[in-house]
Parts: sequence; C-alpha cells; structure tokens
Amino acid sequence: MNETYDDSNIFARILRGEIPSTRVYEDDHVIAFMDVMPQGEGHTLVVPRAPSRNLLDAAPETLGPSIAAVQKIAGAVKKAFAADGVTIMQFNEPASGQSVFHLHFHVIPRFEGVALKPHSGKMEDPEVLKQNAEKIKAAL
Repeated sequence: MNETYDDSNIFARILRGEIPSTRVYEDDHVIAFMDVMPQGEGHTLVVPRAPSRNLLDAAPETLGPSIAAVQKIAGAVKKAFAADGVTIMQFNEPASGQSVFHLHFHVIPRFEGVALKPHSGKMEDPEVLKQNAEKIKAAL
C-alpha cells in the first residue's frame, strides 16, 4: 500500500488526549468511545492505540486485542440498549467509506425494523453521549 499513516488524524489526537471523547472502555491496547455522529443510539468506536491507517497495514499483534475488545463492547452495547443485534463495521481506504485514517471499528446496537441513520455530520448532544456511555459502562 502506498498510503502512509498520518499521526494528526482525529483518532490519534483523541488517543493523545488533545481532543476530548466520551470514553466507555480502555486498556493497554484500545480505547472505546461514543461516536459523536452516531448512526444509532449507542454507536461506539473501538480504536487500537497502536498506529495503523486501517486493517490492511495493522500489525497482526494489534488485531487480536482489538477484536477481543470489539467483542466485549458489542456484548455490552447489546445488553445496555436491550438491542436485538449488533452491527460491526470497519472500512479500509476512501473507496470503502473510510474517512478517518486510523484503524477503528464501529459497534452499533440494532433493533428489528429500525434502519441505521445516515452518517450526516450532525453531532449528537454531548449529554446524550454521556448518558449512553454510562449505560455501556454499567453493562461491561
């Protein structure tokens, strides 16, 4: 791949604490926080601490702990929101829809008959994000 990792991306800045986030979980390998433009109630992002542009260039030792964290967060969001299911999404390069070039996984609780909201650029009320984060933390 000819693309390189840019450490000024928004998730790298969140990892360094330069930009605030509503965190729900963190360990030595990942952080998980609320998506500020959620496609559904409880939309959470799981972001490895190790720098990589996406799945295509991530070190294999980054992937195992990342997927384990995705599984943990998926179970918590399903429980926290009494969801019928969970959608996990991960995008690689612009043609796939990737817009932030740091590996990350979307974890979205899903409900029968309820479509995902478009990724419109509309930011969620920070108080709603905080309340949703507390529900997830309680389910962890």
